[in-house]
Amino acid sequence: MAGYLIKGGTVVDGALNPAYKADVRVTGNIVSEIGTDLAAEAGEQIVDATDCYVTPGFIETHTHFDATMWWQDDLNPLPGYGATTIVMGNCGFSAAPISDDLRVRDEIVGIFAFFEDIDKEAFVNELPWDWRKWSEYKASMTSKVKLPLNYAAFVGHIAIRLAVMGMEGWTRAATDEEIARMCELLEDACKAGAMGLSTNQLDYDGDERPVPTFAAEDKEFRALLEVLDRHPGTMCQVVMDTFIRLTCPATLERFDRLTEGLNVRVQWGGMPTLEFQKPILDELKARHEKLKAEGRDFWTAYTHVSPTNTLSLTKSLIFAQSGDFVWHEVVTADSWEEKERLLADPDWRARARVSWDTKAWAHAPMNNPDRLLLRNSDNGVGPMNLTLVDYMKMTGIEHRSDAMADWILRNGVKSTVHMAPFPMNEDVIIELIRDPKSAGNVSDAGAHAQMFCGPGENMLLFTYYFKQGKITIEEAVHVQSGKLAEHFNLQGRGVLAVGNPADITVFHIDEIQRREERKIFDTPDGMGGVTWRYTRDPAPMRLTLVNGTSTFDTTGATGTRPGQFLAPAPAFQYAQAAE
Repeated sequence: MAGYLIKGGTVVDGALNPAYKADVRVTGNIVSEIGTDLAAEAGEQIVDATDCYVTPGFIETHTHFDATMWWQDDLNPLPGYGATTIVMGNCGFSAAPISDDLRVRDEIVGIFAFFEDIDKEAFVNELPWDWRKWSEYKASMTSKVKLPLNYAAFVGHIAIRLAVMGMEGWTRAATDEEIARMCELLEDACKAGAMGLSTNQLDYDGDERPVPTFAAEDKEFRALLEVLDRHPGTMCQVVMDTFIRLTCPATLERFDRLTEGLNVRVQWGGMPTLEFQKPILDELKARHEKLKAEGRDFWTAYTHVSPTNTLSLTKSLIFAQSGDFVWHEVVTADSWEEKERLLADPDWRARARVSWDTKAWAHAPMNNPDRLLLRNSDNGVGPMNLTLVDYMKMTGIEHRSDAMADWILRNGVKSTVHMAPFPMNEDVIIELIRDPKSAGNVSDAGAHAQMFCGPGENMLLFTYYFKQGKITIEEAVHVQSGKLAEHFNLQGRGVLAVGNPADITVFHIDEIQRREERKIFDTPDGMGGVTWRYTRDPAPMRLTLVNGTSTFDTTGATGTRPGQFLAPAPAFQYAQAAE
C-alpha cells in the first residue's frame, strides 16, 4: 500500500477554498492524509513540491475519444497536462447502441467520422463491434481498452435513433412503438452507468442533411427525458447552434419547455464566447439568468479558446460546415491524384469561385483571406507563413479560391492552410468561469486531429487568465476540477480531500505552457497508409496521478493505464460525499 508523499506544495483543493501550504499523502489509490510536516513512511516515494501547486486532476469536459482511444490508447498528450478524466459520447455521437444491419452501423460510423474528422475505415476495422446495446459496449470497452485517464460517457441520441429506426431515422418522426424501444435502449445505458443522453441540434452533414435528431418530435424528447428523470445523477446534453445558423435561443426555449416538471439536469452548448456570436448573446444571457432564477438545473457549456480552423484536404468538415460543398468535393475525393486533378480543373475552379462568393457564410475561413495563413507545406516549396491575401498580391491571382488552389498544388495536397483564431469575448469568459451554472474546459479533444482541438488548452486558464490577474488560482483549478465533478456527479473526484480517489497533479506555474502544436504521422488515412495529426509536447506537469498511479512525472509519460470507468452518482450521494 506504499504510495506517495507530496512535500512542501501549495494545495488548491478544487472546491474554491483558499490555497494553503501542506503535504499530501497518497496510500494505494486514495488520498490518506493532508497536513504539515508529514513524516515519510516506509516505501513511500517522496515528491518535492516546493513552490508548486498540488491540485486535483483536471477533467476534460467534452471529448471524442470514443473511436480513437481504441488505437491511440495513450491519450497523448493529456497526462502531461494534468488531465485525469475524460467525458466522451458528446454531441449525440456514440458507438452504441447499434442494430444488426451493418448498413445502419456504418451510417452511424459515417456520421461520427465526418463530424469529428476521424477515419471511417479505422473506426470500422479497429473496434471489435461485439455489442448491440450500450451496456454491451461498456462491457467490451472496459475489458479491452486500458487508458491512462478515467473515462465516462454519454449515450448518443443519433445512435439510439438509427438503431431503432434504421435509415428512416434521418427523415421522419418516430412512432409510439419506436419511441418505446428508444426508451428501452436509454434505460439500458443509464443502468450500465452512462452519463445520460447527448443529443444534437447543431449539425448538418456533408450532403447538407440535418443529423437524425432534428427529426425527433417533442414527444420523443419528452419520453427520453422521462427516462433520465428515473435515473438521478444522469443528465441530458444538448449541443445547440451558436455558430452557423444561430438557432440556439429557440432550441434553449424548447428544452426549457420539454423539461418542465422533471428533475433532469441539462447541459446546453452553449453561451457564446466569440465576438461574431454577439447577435444572440444578450438573448441567451437573459434566458440563462431566467433559468437560474427559477431554480432550473440548466448548465451552459462554453469554451475559453477559439475553435481551430485548419483547411485540410485529407479529412476536414470545415468546407461543408461553411456552406462550401465545391471544395468539399476535393476533401471527399478518394485519391491524392483525384484531389490534384480537381484543383487544376478549370470547370471546378469556376464552380469553386462561385461557391466562395455566394454560398460560404460571412465568418467562414474562405471569406476571411486576410486571416488565412499558408503555414504548412508538404514539400517545402512555399512560400510559407504569409496570408492568402499576401499570396494573391505576390502572384497576381485575383480570386482567393484560385490562389489557395494554386498554393496547394505547388506545395502538395497534404499541405494545410490555417485560419487565425476568432476574436474572443473575454468578459463573457470570465463571467462564465465564475457562473455557478456553467461547465467549462470544453475542448473537443480526440476529434479533428488535423485541426488540433483540445489537449493542452486548459493551460491557458493558468498561463493567461491567472497570470494576467483575470481570475484567481482557486478559480483556475475549480473550473476544471471540483466544479465539473459536481456537474457530472462524479462522486469523490475533483476535490483534493482525505478519502477521495488520488487523482492529483503537481505543477510549477513558471514551467507550464500550452505548447505549440506539431505533426506526428501515426493516424490511418483511409487510403491504406498513415497521415499526420497534431499533438503537442507536455506542459509539463511535475506529476500526474490517476487513482494513485503516476501517468506522468519528470521523465515524461509513464505508460501506465490506471484509468477507470466512472458512472454518475445520484446527486444526494455526491452531496453527502462533499460534506
